[in-house]
Amino acid sequence: MPKLSGGILMFRRCEQVVEFFLVHPGGPFWQKKDVGAWSIPKGEYDPGEDSFEAAKREFEEETGMKAQGTFLPLGEIKQPGGKIISVWAVEGDCSADAIHSNTFSIEWPPKSGRTKEFPEIDRAAWFRLEEARVRIVKGQVGFLERLMSQLG
Repeated sequence: MPKLSGGILMFRRCEQVVEFFLVHPGGPFWQKKDVGAWSIPKGEYDPGEDSFEAAKREFEEETGMKAQGTFLPLGEIKQPGGKIISVWAVEGDCSADAIHSNTFSIEWPPKSGRTKEFPEIDRAAWFRLEEARVRIVKGQVGFLERLMSQLG
């Protein structure tokens, strides 16, 4: 059974240009990665769990903010690693500087015997389409395209 993930792609319109709210994963693996490392706020959920409710929960856990408004389903995309991501878009606005993410613990440095805590998300930003296509994880670009198609 593939892993399942649900996410919320927040967007806003600024001077007739669409901008996308993306997050950068925290932790030592992603620390020096930028291009192709950003993501839609999302997280895993269990089979049988409501994917839309999970997507809203994960948005809040990763950003510290609630996504509210009229949600547009963008469907599912299977990632190169096999995970299936379901995403909904919502028009909104939030401060990228105001995010507050959950944390996770891992042994760091590896084989040190010490456990260190890192934020799930270490930063967020608004990007116009051209920049978002470059920054976002390659397997999620399709969600940007689907939203743009729905918006006309």
